[in-house]
Amino acid sequence: MQVLESLVRQAQSEAQGRDGAEQEVARVMTICNGCRYCEGFCAVFPAMTRRLEFGMLDAHFLANLCHNCGACLHACQYAPPHDFGVNVPRAMAQVRAKTYAHYAWPGVLGRAYARNGLVVALALAMALTLFLVLGMLSRHGLAVPTGGNFYDLFPHHLLVSLFAPVFLLATLSLGIGVTRFWRDARTVTGQRGLNAPAAVEAAGAALSLKYLDGGHGEGCHNEDDRWTHARRHFHHLTFYGFMLCLAATSVATLYHYVLDLPAPYPWPSLPKVLGVVGGISLAAGTAGLAWLKAKRHSLHSDPATAPMDVGFIALLFFSATTGLGLWACTGTAAMPWLLCLHLGVVMALFATLPCGKFAHGVYRLAALARHAVERRLPKPIGLGADA
Repeated sequence: MQVLESLVRQAQSEAQGRDGAEQEVARVMTICNGCRYCEGFCAVFPAMTRRLEFGMLDAHFLANLCHNCGACLHACQYAPPHDFGVNVPRAMAQVRAKTYAHYAWPGVLGRAYARNGLVVALALAMALTLFLVLGMLSRHGLAVPTGGNFYDLFPHHLLVSLFAPVFLLATLSLGIGVTRFWRDARTVTGQRGLNAPAAVEAAGAALSLKYLDGGHGEGCHNEDDRWTHARRHFHHLTFYGFMLCLAATSVATLYHYVLDLPAPYPWPSLPKVLGVVGGISLAAGTAGLAWLKAKRHSLHSDPATAPMDVGFIALLFFSATTGLGLWACTGTAAMPWLLCLHLGVVMALFATLPCGKFAHGVYRLAALARHAVERRLPKPIGLGADA
């Protein structure tokens, strides 16, 4: 106990001058480095054992390795209400939110979304929907077409001119952000570049959500200390549902430009099948994540990040449900208005991707890749070998 108390004082002294969130990560990691009970739980703790000090870049690197499974919180003898108050999941969540805002480009959008994610998301979606409604009415008046061809409402070239800049800007912004993060992580982990074995390891860990198993394959925690795989399953439904919807759009683009087969596409064409299956999966996954989040233990996350988390989940959920509703209402009077709503929500989703919760997947993959590279390097002298 005296050794750990000394480590706490040392961490508090070394943390002077850092931002509060990074300072708290430095404090708890110094304590954890002295205890090491959770060393086998996830990638955070083996990476921690390679360090004696935890600067700002270390804090951002470790925070994006953390999957917020909660296992270390429930296993920790120094967790609240202990005087040390060690809460690794919350400390990491606070720094992750700073990562999105810090690396977001342009920075002003990242800061606004971090503070008021749900409001920004829904306001942007409604503003874009209204813009599309007004555009539709100015072109057709109240006699809007209700057939199954969306291009009767909005010409294909108009939709491309609206969505392409938003998508390209989001891609550019996210690319700039993760490139800066990767550059900073190289400073932390050494100058070795990514190699094939490390890339395969990182991709496998990300795609399987390996570190949501609590380190023992039993799952993670949600509202209490019971193990559950629910978060892992709902994350998979969300991610792979999103990827199927993206694949549906990509296949439709290929049909249009390469095969000269313009929409609409009948059921069961490949774009329709991919879109419907992806939409159902995405809707189920986001609904499940929202349900789990509402029940989650209050110590597992940072309350300040809740608006950002809920805003992202809401945009994903409404993208999926409005898309499915649009498919069901094709040929009815509701179709034109639902199309405007769906397009507005999807545009808002892509506009906020670089600074919202979506970014955590990209930064986490970069952190996992850096960790996989680091694990293949000799451990610094005096710190022993990796387990």
